[in-house]
Amino acid sequence: MFSNGTLVEVSSDDDGFEGAWFAATIVKAVGKDKFLVQYQSLRTDDDSGFLREEFDTLRIRPGPPETLVVDRFSLFEEVDALYNDGWWVGVISKVLGGSKYLVYFRDTDEEIEFKHSDLRPHQDWIDGKWIMASQALMKLFYL
Repeated sequence: MFSNGTLVEVSSDDDGFEGAWFAATIVKAVGKDKFLVQYQSLRTDDDSGFLREEFDTLRIRPGPPETLVVDRFSLFEEVDALYNDGWWVGVISKVLGGSKYLVYFRDTDEEIEFKHSDLRPHQDWIDGKWIMASQALMKLFYL
């Protein structure tokens, strides 16, 4: 499914990183349904290069497609926020002036301010397809 050099996002189950997705590149396959990836932003402890790690395909997804540029986000809209080098799912809890927003994160019960440029519409990778969050909810209710 993924070839060497493919841009992807990976999700770690390490403590404190659950639910976040990090940009990475496939380095090579290392067995059935397992790949070695190199992060695009996370560096090794000694800062000598970008961190490499093995992931099974359940924790790898293609990078999301470019969405239409969103002029603004709405109150209670689900978004991905770029925070600590990864994309974290949150909800717009307050629209501030100057293209800034407060985003609430359910998992950590935190509310953090973000610039518009550090947010993207949330999409889910379901059955091999990218689905906007609102469409994913509709699927749940109408299945």
